[in-house]
Amino acid sequence: MSAGMLRETKDGVTLAVRAQPGAKKTAIAGVYGEGAAAQLKIAVQAPPVEGRANEALIAFLAKTFDVSKSSIELVAGELSRSKVFLLRGVSLAQAEAQLGITAR
Repeated sequence: MSAGMLRETKDGVTLAVRAQPGAKKTAIAGVYGEGAAAQLKIAVQAPPVEGRANEALIAFLAKTFDVSKSSIELVAGELSRSKVFLLRGVSLAQAEAQLGITAR
């Protein structure tokens, strides 16, 4: 996994995500792109209709990082496959450990 998809902020960490809606199940599917442009590819079971895929992503990320859904905010890409989420209360080290990203 690439550390380029994570960025530390004063409120937590931002995570760049590439959504794949309409999958059989919601799960991490690898990395899309490389380097600073890398995104965490997440297959999402929900369809990309009426924000359901975004809601499913928020629920999945909250479970993955063991935080409340209100701690996850979609900050960019509401209608795009490429999205950026703010993970409040999650440190860069915690996020890297949770995603299995090794030191840079």
